[in-house]
Amino acid sequence: MAYADLVFTGGPVFTANTVRSRARTVAVTDGRIVAVGGDDVRDLVGPKTELVDLRGRMLLPGFQDAHVHPVWGGLDMLRCDLSALGTAAEYLEAIGAYVAAHPDDEWILGGGWQMSAFPGGTPTAAALDTVIADRPAFFPNRDGHGAWVNSAALRLAGIDGDTPDPADGRIERDADGNPSGTLHEGAMGLVNRHLPEEPLERLTEALLVGQRHLHSYGITAWQDAIVGSYGDAGDPGPAYLKAAADGTLTARVVGAIWWDRTQGLEQLPSILEKRERYRGGRFAATSVKVMQDGVAENFTASMLEPYCDGHGHFTDNSGISFVDPAVLNEAVPFLDAEGFQVHFHAIGDRAVRECLDAVEHAIERNGRGDNRHHIAHIQVVHPEDIPRFRQLDVAANMQSLWAALEPQMVDLTLPFLGDPRSAWQYPFGDLLRAGTVLAAGSDWSVSTPNPLAAIHVAVNRLSAPGEEEGEYEPFLPEQAIDLATSLTAYTAGSAWVNHLDETTGTIEVGRLADLAVLDRDPFDGPADEIGATRVLQTFVEGRRVYAAPDA
Repeated sequence: MAYADLVFTGGPVFTANTVRSRARTVAVTDGRIVAVGGDDVRDLVGPKTELVDLRGRMLLPGFQDAHVHPVWGGLDMLRCDLSALGTAAEYLEAIGAYVAAHPDDEWILGGGWQMSAFPGGTPTAAALDTVIADRPAFFPNRDGHGAWVNSAALRLAGIDGDTPDPADGRIERDADGNPSGTLHEGAMGLVNRHLPEEPLERLTEALLVGQRHLHSYGITAWQDAIVGSYGDAGDPGPAYLKAAADGTLTARVVGAIWWDRTQGLEQLPSILEKRERYRGGRFAATSVKVMQDGVAENFTASMLEPYCDGHGHFTDNSGISFVDPAVLNEAVPFLDAEGFQVHFHAIGDRAVRECLDAVEHAIERNGRGDNRHHIAHIQVVHPEDIPRFRQLDVAANMQSLWAALEPQMVDLTLPFLGDPRSAWQYPFGDLLRAGTVLAAGSDWSVSTPNPLAAIHVAVNRLSAPGEEEGEYEPFLPEQAIDLATSLTAYTAGSAWVNHLDETTGTIEVGRLADLAVLDRDPFDGPADEIGATRVLQTFVEGRRVYAAPDA
């Protein structure tokens, strides 16, 4: 008899297959699942078999994050990381300590602050100057759609009261029209073009730091949502190639090549070239990322109707469509015909509609293929567009952690969306009922990469334990989805989006043994404890890539 290399037994197995069947034992040989069943699989245990006793805890397919930025997250962890803090005073104290510890750094770089910590979501250069005045400082916020800079950075970039806003961004200004220290969207480029370039070794270090962090949450594959030069992080593509070549890339990664919104159709040849160049081992850049709008909190999300002024009256601002719809309607059919998947960022209802329209143009021109286009974030979706996701075979890429009431939503979003749009947010339940394919991701380093925290919100429409920022009621509870559906979205659904569904995403015979062990069976406890679930072990092709101290 041929014995297995690895056998999991003694606990529930969530297979994430089409019938969501349960098993009790899984056997692995040469990195693949060779048996799934009950106690009979014990016959495959030999003298050299590693036996993992689940002790009643759940085994499930490795999570797959369909929208994440691991190199950015890793860089944040290596720089001045503010993501674990929550107030302006804490940020300034941490930055001051970092400045003192890095006297030779030409720039002070970091990120991770949240908008709700500042009035109007806009910190000032004057405040940052109190802890760093002699060197330029650049701190993107958690969502990456704005940056906090000091006066030295503004001077170096030549930004003053006469500097016009770029077409795809805005310079926050004081009452006299002078730049106050917050740069929104494309305005960040006025400063970050002056940043020193990160060497390949540093980006590779950041990738491996990010990978370790993601593995600790049971994540075995992901889609990097921006491969290309954007923001202050540099292009992660070469780091992926290096890690894939030397064997340190243990995850499976699809790269989404950045659509440069300052260019038009002339960039298509370079995108084709990058797809050929950015391919090796467990990494392949086969998707294209189109950021169609910004975010609602700084009024750059693209809306069908203008934003409100906070008192129920419309303003004259309806956000920004970063890519002209006429260009989008040419680019997407071309990319579709070339076999690319298009990974859209769309927050506002106009942006969502423009992305769906572009896919419809692609179908009209090319017919239906299997490129598996998807729209990430989907914060505000007009009800008329809900059925179009299924009709156009567009997957909904959920960042479900955000679908809860917290200070940023309450103070910076709801008053400016108004009714009825506030009730159109994160409509996961309606998308599910309409037959939409659901995938899931975190957008880390924007927010925690913990899939269990996001799944907690998807099921409860309340923040997960440890993520709460006040006591709130469930947010649009009619849009909740059940635990099995959310787990499946974060495993099989994301594997489908990543074109990895024939080898991963479910626990079935013949699949690669990309697996995660939880510290409990989340189906056995109350729903309000789902987010307290931890990952104990993570395996890629049957090889352990993470183990908690108490595993």
